Amino acid sequence: MEGVSIRNSFLVAGTAGHVDHGKSSLVMALTGIDTDRLKVEKARGITIELGFAHLELPGGVTMGIVDVPGHERFVRTMVAGAGGIDLVMLVIAADEGVMPQTREHLDICRLLGVRWGVVVLTKSDLVAPEWLELVTEELREYLAGSFLEEAAIVPLSSRSGAGVDALRRELGRLSGKIPQREQNGPFRLPIDRVFTMPGFGAVVTGTLWSGVIRVGEMVELLPSGKRGRVRALQLHGRQEEQGVAGQRVAVNLQGIDHHEIRRGECLVPPDLFRSSDAADVRLDLLSSSRELKHRSLVRIHSGAAESTAQVILMDRQSLRPGESAPAQLRLQEPLLLLPGDPFVLRRHSPAMTIGGGTVLDPAPLRRRRRSGEALELLSALGGNDVATRVRLLVRESRLSGINVREICFRGGLTLPRLEGELGPLLSRGDLLQVLKEPRTFVTREAFGELGDHLVTALGEFLAEHPLHEGIGKEELKGCLPEQSDPRYFGALLAALVREGRLLDQRDQVKPAAGRGQRSSESRGVRDLLLSALRQGGAEPPTLKELGERLKLSEKSLREQLALLAREGGAVRVTGELYYAPEPLAALREQLAAFLKERGTITPAEFRELSGLSRKFMIPLLEYFDSVKLTIRVENVRRLRRG
Repeated sequence: MEGVSIRNSFLVAGTAGHVDHGKSSLVMALTGIDTDRLKVEKARGITIELGFAHLELPGGVTMGIVDVPGHERFVRTMVAGAGGIDLVMLVIAADEGVMPQTREHLDICRLLGVRWGVVVLTKSDLVAPEWLELVTEELREYLAGSFLEEAAIVPLSSRSGAGVDALRRELGRLSGKIPQREQNGPFRLPIDRVFTMPGFGAVVTGTLWSGVIRVGEMVELLPSGKRGRVRALQLHGRQEEQGVAGQRVAVNLQGIDHHEIRRGECLVPPDLFRSSDAADVRLDLLSSSRELKHRSLVRIHSGAAESTAQVILMDRQSLRPGESAPAQLRLQEPLLLLPGDPFVLRRHSPAMTIGGGTVLDPAPLRRRRRSGEALELLSALGGNDVATRVRLLVRESRLSGINVREICFRGGLTLPRLEGELGPLLSRGDLLQVLKEPRTFVTREAFGELGDHLVTALGEFLAEHPLHEGIGKEELKGCLPEQSDPRYFGALLAALVREGRLLDQRDQVKPAAGRGQRSSESRGVRDLLLSALRQGGAEPPTLKELGERLKLSEKSLREQLALLAREGGAVRVTGELYYAPEPLAALREQLAAFLKERGTITPAEFRELSGLSRKFMIPLLEYFDSVKLTIRVENVRRLRRG
């Protein structure tokens, strides 16, 4: 992670473990704060909602604590609380040992990227020393291979206070090892609690994932899009002017009613991020799960947010337990997701955690499954080669191009990091800049394809307008493919002029000087075309017949005919039919004389007059309409007046 440093001021810890193993009692013993604030929690003796406390550690470290419910019915609430923690206190009752939610909570912490923690053996005063030693040994075996494999195991009694000081010391030791969260980027605060205070209005709380949030700043709620202002900030009950990444903060919002805010939404700077209704991910299926099939419906949890999602496996039909694979999650409700965000997947029925993973691309384009190009990009998005990641994102944009902001958003990059990678890619010519504001790029291949498209469009225009020497710039700009951006036209035209393919003359674009001069070989082709068209007379060979006769490709034949038409040696009647000027002029005079005498002509009369088959008769009638000789009125033609 960019900007990593060692934490020396604050962090957030979370509890995890089976129901009734003493998580809330542990927090009370550590902090003196009762996190069970609801009447129903006190009446039933179990935690239902997230609870919050804080603890001052030696060395000036302030630790926020998120107490999560342990009951299997409230795992979704546990995931919401675990999303922002730096370390976990895995709570296991000494008299019961590892239980189902112990396993599930540990899986969830691993999937969410938690890498630090301590194991707390609560209720240690209820068992004999020999039993405590046996439980500790079993725990070491159970935790082998997990991120808590080498974690301290602290026996503790919340009733007597034995072990509380040892736990504080261990938390203090860990606080000096955990990397600090990114503070240089934009702030992001997933909301895990919403309430109102008389006289103040809406208050939201959460762990600040990144950046710095300040009093007076404008904020946006995603995915709802509602906007407001930070009226006040509190950190562990103290009024502050700012909150920084890694702290638990309470934000008093102005301009948004608390009824309009839901847990799971995210506070971010306005106009910087957007919600996703699909995301490409790296998906890890737990070894304890069942096989996951392509197009399965699951529940995704990210931060405090959740949504139903359909799993699109990109390279296979099913994922077996313990396997990993690239996938796309298509969401029923939009979420704010960014590259690198961890997530948890749970089945609807039976409700259980089955896996999770990491977001690769929060705004994927339409991709074909099993496509080598798509799989290459997904591999790069999950890898450490940033230059390849940038190049492949630009390649995927094809003729549309992609700007720096979109590359940063989809590639999980800061602007300075991106700028550092762009230099070599531009200097080698792998990428080309087509816009200055916002800076927008295409690959060299896409740029060449767009240039060829303009040259072809000019040739086709001149073939249709043999008396023109060029085309208006605005008209040529309109010939760019629909998926491209007309603003690229200036860069494309400048490149084509530099390459000697086009001439830029004020408001017109013309073929470059000398491009109309034929080589001796080309003159020979022209003579053959002229001969074939003249020999054909009123029924000349079609484009296909000319190609077969002269052994020319369709592209080459069209280019030769277009140039011949510009020089006056042929007339384009349709895209597939060209006439020599003389027989076409004779047919025109014949038709005009008939109309002057009779007034109108039907297709049948024109066929009798000209002796032509329908293959030529209909295109000719439509051609004479297009050059304003005739006008069609129902099923007859008349001479066009004026």
